[in-house]
Amino acid sequence: MERLTSPPRLMIVSDLDDTMVEHRNDNDNHSLLRFNSLWEEAYRHDSLLVFSTGRAKTMYKKLRKERPLLTPDVIVTSVGTEISYGKSMVPDENWVEIMNNKWNRGIVEEETSKFPELTLQAETEQMPHKLSFHVDKSKVKEVTKELYQRLEKRGLEIKIIFSGGIALDVLPKGGGKGQALAYLLKKLNTEGKLPLNTLVCGDSGNDTELFTIPNVYGVMVSNAREELLEWYAENGKDNSNIIHASERCAGGIIEAIGHFKLGPKLSLRDVSDFLQCKSDNVNPGHAVVEFFLFYERWRRGEIENCEAYTKSLKASCDPAGVIVHPSGAEKSLRDTIDELGKYHGDKKDKKFRVWTDQVLATETTHGTWIVKLNKWEQTGNERKCCTTTVKFTSKENEGFVWENVQQTWSEESEVKDDSNWII
Repeated sequence: MERLTSPPRLMIVSDLDDTMVEHRNDNDNHSLLRFNSLWEEAYRHDSLLVFSTGRAKTMYKKLRKERPLLTPDVIVTSVGTEISYGKSMVPDENWVEIMNNKWNRGIVEEETSKFPELTLQAETEQMPHKLSFHVDKSKVKEVTKELYQRLEKRGLEIKIIFSGGIALDVLPKGGGKGQALAYLLKKLNTEGKLPLNTLVCGDSGNDTELFTIPNVYGVMVSNAREELLEWYAENGKDNSNIIHASERCAGGIIEAIGHFKLGPKLSLRDVSDFLQCKSDNVNPGHAVVEFFLFYERWRRGEIENCEAYTKSLKASCDPAGVIVHPSGAEKSLRDTIDELGKYHGDKKDKKFRVWTDQVLATETTHGTWIVKLNKWEQTGNERKCCTTTVKFTSKENEGFVWENVQQTWSEESEVKDDSNWII
């Protein structure tokens, strides 16, 4: 959050499973990739992305290896009991102290063990401030009432959350996704960075608290679960700042951005012809996201192999511009564009995807920009990632000119072989 020096234009706080990430009907991650492109080209430079998930950190990291997730500014894990910042996931120690208040994990373990209706979830889901169980839906009210009473008698203050039709989590009373968001908003306000708008996004019972925070917009994705829809019918139906989207998962988040008029809503992945689409966006990050999306479509054979595309690309490159590959090999940018011709359609039907992450542009001197990002390529289950730095120059009414591209392998890259690396 330190990278921003003024209040964020927008802060999105989103659940992951079945909200940001589609698990049922989107094996190609199209919905998530649409959101990724929109966020990186239109919002990353002046907004905040927060993931708020029931997953523990280990399972969140596992999901990152399986799906093309962006790097959030803040990650809230274990149903709001852990808050971490940035790519390195630096924990918020003050939040840990808040979670310790009137909480004793040993006592919770002892008392919950007396309920045969509760079945412990996998060890990966058990955390210092969260115990997770499976329970039959018909037993939830009975178990919850008695468990509250038992733990209160033992001097603890706890919260019980039921979600997904089967999962029951026991947390400190001060925990939960809503409390974590309230804490973040207070922290940002203290720093003079209270977001101009905040959008919360969810699909299940453990997301309910997010929608109770004052002065936020909310979207329940179209595939929201019964327990969240029941809460909405009873508590949120008259709140015009909360909608039930018509689109699933990340598509519903984009729908909400448009519905509440929070900013640009057209993802570059929804643009069919870049030559015909002229953007008013002066952020050079737009040029980077657009180019790598073009590159994906080119190699997937989804756009026509025609001279107009390569001519347009070469015109945007400085005649002396160079690209330095991760191996250290250096090539002319214009020669690299010429070479693209022989790779047209070579990744067709090979589950090839390209996406950009952490796209941040800085104007170093008037008319000179440095854009830093992580550029990902995936073919099947094989992933490559390089840290990329692009130098642009710009002149009024002439757009951005690519002068230099430097690439090095990212520590996150599973494969570090650029024998088939084009750009």
